[in-house]
Amino acid sequence: MLNATQRELLQLISARQGLSRSELALHSGLSKAAISGIIRDMLAAGLLSEAEAMAGNGQGRPSVKLTLRAEAAYFVGISLIAAPASMVLINLSGEIISHCEFPLNNSPQQLVSDIQYSLPRLLERAAISPQQVLGLGVTLSGFIDEHQASCVQSALLGWRNVPLAQLIQQATGIDVFIENDAKALAVSEKLFGHARTLQNFILLSHGDGIGSASFIHGALYRGAHGGAGEIAHCTIEPGGAPCRCGKRGCLDTIASLIALKEQARNQQLNIATLPELERLAINGSTAALDIVHRAGNALGLAIANLIQINDPETVLIAHQPGAFDGLLSTVVRQALESHVLPGFAGKTPLIPFALADNSWAQAAASVAAHRFLIPLS
Repeated sequence: MLNATQRELLQLISARQGLSRSELALHSGLSKAAISGIIRDMLAAGLLSEAEAMAGNGQGRPSVKLTLRAEAAYFVGISLIAAPASMVLINLSGEIISHCEFPLNNSPQQLVSDIQYSLPRLLERAAISPQQVLGLGVTLSGFIDEHQASCVQSALLGWRNVPLAQLIQQATGIDVFIENDAKALAVSEKLFGHARTLQNFILLSHGDGIGSASFIHGALYRGAHGGAGEIAHCTIEPGGAPCRCGKRGCLDTIASLIALKEQARNQQLNIATLPELERLAINGSTAALDIVHRAGNALGLAIANLIQINDPETVLIAHQPGAFDGLLSTVVRQALESHVLPGFAGKTPLIPFALADNSWAQAAASVAAHRFLIPLS
């Protein structure tokens, strides 16, 4: 097992995609002599590699860049966001090594059986032994407890208080951690994506549902009961449309992709995607324009409130391909600037990025990698 100092150095090296021994000493506060001994042990253990020489100031030997050895550890990720369920294997650099799919089943017992059957196939494709897998993460849409062990509630799966981590761990023998979809994606972006060097950021996921997660002072904020970030069910229109959560007027009922399509159907608009709805709006459809503006204003207002509450360095927006490249994005940005305090205006970059096919499963695996690098205290 890694000790606290080794984990800290791995985190520093991972966040900056490589550091020299001198830079590690500077960032960690440890002496160069102490760093040298620890790094020697980590190189011998196969956790680190020495990369190309880093350019110096012309005096003395050039310093050597230390990087994580991608093959030092592997993690499995399982996405239960949509059918079919997807499973990936990633290395310590976050790269997907292999993937497979299996049926998404609402029965926890059947789901665990399918995972138990599919896991060996996943590892065989990558020629990886089970002993090389140091953790397994699962992401789903719903409320997860503060220990990342149980699904408190998932409307999508029809679950309440399902001890999913324990069930999978008993079946596979691997340490298991489960996480809400938006939180898992924020962890993935912190470890391997846009937020590597950020200490304070908000991630908002926009798709069939809407989610958010915050990193504060370099740590994921989960709240007292694991429920922080449930922006989808913040009331935007009191007394508005009923939501699957049991409330009315939630953000999800106005601005999610499912809500947009439903509103379009109610207006007899024949569309299947958001870009199609945006094209109708641009071509003069008042009904389409109203739908997009209503959704964009609601989403912009919600993001403005998040910015004023947390004052992040950046807001990341994860979206479906083509779903944040047009009119909706413009309305969101305009609404954000009009609702945020003047002192915050223009200070918080909005960085959209499109999700790939395996993004959610990769995010789940990142949860396990995160617990390897940064265990709960």
